[in-house]
Amino acid sequence: MATADPAKEMENLQISKTKELKGTEKRDTLIAIEKKYQQQWADSKIFEIDAPSIEEYPLDSISAEELREKHPKWFGCIAYSYVNGKLHAGHVFSQSKVEFGAGTARMSGKRALFPMGWHATGMPIPAVADKLKYEIEKFGRGFEGYKEEEEEAEEPAPVTTVKRDDVTKFTTKKSKATAKTAKAKYQFQIMQSMGIPTEQIHLFADAQYWLTFFPHLGQQDVTSLGFRVDWRRSFITTDINPYYDAFIRWQMNRLKELGKIKFGKRYTVYSIKDGQPCMDHDRSEGEGVGPQEYTGLKMKVLGWAPKAKEALESKLPADASVYLIPATLRPETMYGQCALFVSPKINYGIFKASDKEYYLVTHRASRNMAYQGVFAKEDEIEHLTDISGADVVGSLVNAPLSVHSEGVRVLPMDTILPSKGTGVVSCVPSDSPADWITLMDLRKKAAYYGIEQAWAELDVVPVIDTPMGDLIAKTLCEQLKIGSPKDTVQLEKAKDTAYTEGRSFYKGTMKVGDYKGEAVETAKPKVRKQLIDGGLAFVYSEPERKVISRSADECIVALMDQWYLDYGEPTWRDQALEWVANADGKGLETFGNETRNAFEGVLNWLNQWACARSYGLGTKLPFDPKFVVESLSDSTIYMAYYTICHFLHADIYGKEPGTLNVSADQMTDDVWDAIFCRRELDDEVIKASGISKEALQTMKRSFEYFYPLDLRSSGKDLIGNHLTFFLYIHIAIFPKKYWPRAIRTNGHLLLNGEKMSKSTGNFMTLEDMAKKYGADASRIGLADAGDTMGDSNFEEDVANQAILRLHTARDWCEETVKNKSELRTGEYNYFDEIFNNDLNALAKETIAQYKETSYKLALKAGFYE
Repeated sequence: MATADPAKEMENLQISKTKELKGTEKRDTLIAIEKKYQQQWADSKIFEIDAPSIEEYPLDSISAEELREKHPKWFGCIAYSYVNGKLHAGHVFSQSKVEFGAGTARMSGKRALFPMGWHATGMPIPAVADKLKYEIEKFGRGFEGYKEEEEEAEEPAPVTTVKRDDVTKFTTKKSKATAKTAKAKYQFQIMQSMGIPTEQIHLFADAQYWLTFFPHLGQQDVTSLGFRVDWRRSFITTDINPYYDAFIRWQMNRLKELGKIKFGKRYTVYSIKDGQPCMDHDRSEGEGVGPQEYTGLKMKVLGWAPKAKEALESKLPADASVYLIPATLRPETMYGQCALFVSPKINYGIFKASDKEYYLVTHRASRNMAYQGVFAKEDEIEHLTDISGADVVGSLVNAPLSVHSEGVRVLPMDTILPSKGTGVVSCVPSDSPADWITLMDLRKKAAYYGIEQAWAELDVVPVIDTPMGDLIAKTLCEQLKIGSPKDTVQLEKAKDTAYTEGRSFYKGTMKVGDYKGEAVETAKPKVRKQLIDGGLAFVYSEPERKVISRSADECIVALMDQWYLDYGEPTWRDQALEWVANADGKGLETFGNETRNAFEGVLNWLNQWACARSYGLGTKLPFDPKFVVESLSDSTIYMAYYTICHFLHADIYGKEPGTLNVSADQMTDDVWDAIFCRRELDDEVIKASGISKEALQTMKRSFEYFYPLDLRSSGKDLIGNHLTFFLYIHIAIFPKKYWPRAIRTNGHLLLNGEKMSKSTGNFMTLEDMAKKYGADASRIGLADAGDTMGDSNFEEDVANQAILRLHTARDWCEETVKNKSELRTGEYNYFDEIFNNDLNALAKETIAQYKETSYKLALKAGFYE
C-alpha cells in the first residue's frame, strides 16, 4: 500500500463550511486602520493599569475604600485558557464579555484592569505528549512510516439525554467534553489540523514544549481583536513558574490549616491505566460525571437452574456460596422484591469476594468492586468463570428483607444494559414501572420466555403509600397506557413521575418493615444501614455515566486514601449559599435567576473533591510532595495573583525578575498572607523575607485596591466545578470584603446556527475570525451573538454586514470633517435639541445595557439605532 501524505490525509478534516467572502477591499482598509491604532496602543501601553502608588498615597494614610472613591477601579477576568491548542471562537465569546465590560468601565473613567493568564496543569498535555511519543516510535520522527489505512467511517456520537437516577442528587447536563469529536485517528494528524508543520510536531512529544508554543499565539490572537488586556500580568501555571508555584503551595497550606483539605478514604472516578484519580480536565469524555453510590444487595443462590448447575459443575468449590448482586438506589423498597432480573444476552462473570463467597456480576462491575475493597484482594480481580444470563434464569435466590422469605426466582429482562449497574436488577413491581410491566409481560408470555409461569406469580406487595396509591408503578403504567417493556419512552416518563415529582420519595410513607409509618426520605438511610450492618449488602459505586480518560482508559470508581477539599461541609456551604442568594444586594451578582439557581443546585449537591494526583503537570502538594495539585484546585483564586504578578516576574515563566526584583524563594507563606491582607505587614515579615518594606507595601496596595473581582465571565458548564470552587476558596481564604462581586455565565457558541465542530468543517479559530473580518466587525458579531445562558450564535453574515456599515460610517465621518467649515454654528435650534435629546436617550439606554452585561441590546441602542 502506498505511503500517504499526512497533510493530504487531513484535507478531509479541513473542508470548511464557513462563509466565503467575495470582496475584501473594505475589510482590508478597516484592518489596516485597526492595526495602526493597535500598535499605537501597544507603544503607549494604555492598557497597563496600576493602582495609585504608595508615594502618592502612603499605604497607611488612606483606606482602600477611600482610595477607590477618589480613583474608581474595575477588575474583570475570564477562566484562563488551556494551552493545548489555538483559541477558537468559543473562547473569544466568553472573553468578549469581559472585554466589553472593561471598555465600559474605562470610558466611565475607571482604572479598568483586564489581565489574562494561561493554564497548563493536569493530564491533558502529558497524555497527548505520550501519544506522540508512541506515534514517533511507530512511524518515525517525521511520521514517514505512516501508511494510509482503510478505516470505516465513524458514526456520529449519539445525543444522550441525561437522566437523574437518584432523585436526591442535583445533576447538570454536560456537553462540552462529549461534543468534542474528530475523525483523526492519530495525534500527529490532530496537530496537523491545527496548522502545525509536520517537521515540528515531534517537538510536542515533550510536554513542556506545549507551554512555550501556544501562549504566544494566544496573546497574538487576542491582541488582534483589540482587547484591552494588561499583558504584563500574564503568567502560566505549573512549577515551570516558580512564583506561581509558591502561590499555590501557600494556598494549599492555608486550606489544610483551615481544615478545608482533609485526608481519608473516599469514592472517586479513577483510571486504572493512569493509576490515579481522573478529574474533569483529565477526561476526553464524561466531564462533570461523578461517582454514583448504590446499595449492592447480596442475594444468595439457594438453588441453581439446571443449565446453570451443569455449566458450573466442577468450576465452583464444594463449599462456595454464590451471590447475585443487584445494585439499587432504593433499598427501602426491598421489602417488595418478588423476583430478580438478569439479561439473557449478557455473559456474566463469577468473582471471588472472600474465602467462600463469590459474586455474579458483569465484568465491568467487577472492575469497580476490585478497587473498592469488595473483593478478596485489593485492586485484584479473581475471575472464576463466566456464565450466560440465559442459563441463570430459573435459579432460586434469597431476597434480603423481602416478604417472600422462601426465596424468589431469577427471571429474564431484555432491557438490562451491561454498561449500567451490575447487570443484575432487583424486581420491586410495586414501585418500579419497568419492573411492573416486565413482570406482567412474563406472566402473560411465560412459555415464550421459557419460564414456569409460577415463577412470575408471587404476590406484588405494596411497600410505600403515596398520593397516587400504594402501587404507584401499576397506576402509572395504566395511566400512560404502557403495555410492553419495549415502551421505553413512556416507561422513562413513568419513572420520572414516580420519582422526580416527589410522589414516591419525598411524599411516600413506609407501609411495611421495621420503619413502617416513617417517611421514605427518613427510612431510606435506616434500611440501608440495616442491610449493610447485617452483612446483607455493601456499598457499591460506579461512574454516573461513561468516563474516558485522556489516555483512552474507561474509568471506574475507586475507594482510596486521598487528599480532598471538603466542599459541602455545612458551615462552608451555607456561607456560599448566602453569598449567592444576594438577599441584601451586597452579595454575588449573577445577572439573572438562571445562573443563581444553577449555583444553588450545585452547592446543595457538591461535596468532597480530590485535590491531588500522582501524575501530570502542576505544583507538588507541599505537605505530601509525591502528589501534584490537580487542575481544578490550582485555578480558584489566581485572580489575586493577577494583582501583583507583574511586580514578581517580567515573563510568563517567572524567569525574568519583575519590577520589584523579588525572588521566588522570598515569597514565603507569611509574605503571601501579608500581601493579601490576611495578617499584618510587620517587621517580622519584612525581616524574615528580606523584601523591602516599600516593595511589600506596593504589592499590598495593588491587591487591596483592585480586589475584590468585579466581574468573572465563563461558560455555564463551569458552574458545576470551576466557578463553584472559585467561590468556595475565596470564602475560605479571604475576608468577606474580598469575595467576588459578580459572575456572568453564557451558553455555548454556535457558528451560523450550527454546533462548532472541526470534523464537520463548521469551525473558526480566533485567528481565522480576526483575519476574515477584522477586529471591529468581529466584535460586533460577538456582541450580536447573544447574552443568555442558552446557546448563542455567531452569524458570519452579521460580521460581514458590519464591515460595510463600519466602512460607510468611516466615509461619512471623513466627508463630514472635510466639510466642517461649511457646517452651521451657534446655538441649537429646535431640531438640534430634538436630535441631541434622542442621542442622549440612546446613550443612556446603551450605558444601562452595558451595566447589565446585555451587550446585544447595547449594540442595538449604541450602534444600530
